[in-house]
Amino acid sequence: MIKEVIVVEGRDDIRAVKRALDCELIATGGFGFPKGVMDRIKAAQARRGVIIFTDPDFAGEKIRKKIANEVEGCKHAFLPREEASKDGDIGIENASPESILAALAKVRTEIKADRKEFSNVDLVKNGLIGSDKSSHKRDKIGRLLGIGYGNSKQFLNRLNNYGVTRQEFDQALKDYAEGRQEHE
Repeated sequence: MIKEVIVVEGRDDIRAVKRALDCELIATGGFGFPKGVMDRIKAAQARRGVIIFTDPDFAGEKIRKKIANEVEGCKHAFLPREEASKDGDIGIENASPESILAALAKVRTEIKADRKEFSNVDLVKNGLIGSDKSSHKRDKIGRLLGIGYGNSKQFLNRLNNYGVTRQEFDQALKDYAEGRQEHE
């Protein structure tokens, strides 16, 4: 059972999440945010907390950042791109109930403090930047950690800003090396 209000992009996303679980949702209506939506999100955060669950694409990331910049203490859920893709379309609405539940089970809270647990050295040392397979590896490690896919800069920020511990990072690398890349 999720007590927080889940923020998604549109009505189709609401239907997909509702197929997975019974919860309260708010749709942003895309990047434009109709009048009053941000106020509803702020009120929901104050009342019960908010989980931002946007599409794993450029627009979804912009919406996520816009909300996180205006509403402090949001939680974040990330859906892997391939689990949100159907016929060239990427969105939460394309995900199975199992994929949605798995993403919501790995919710992370953003930390606003200037945390520097991880650096580019960690990314280079572990093949997360600087090789042909780095993008693929970031995608798989991001899935295991529940922080989603990101370019190297985004990935490093998420490692630091979503409270990933050194132990979790090392375990995800180990699981990746052993081929355990699917949701558990």
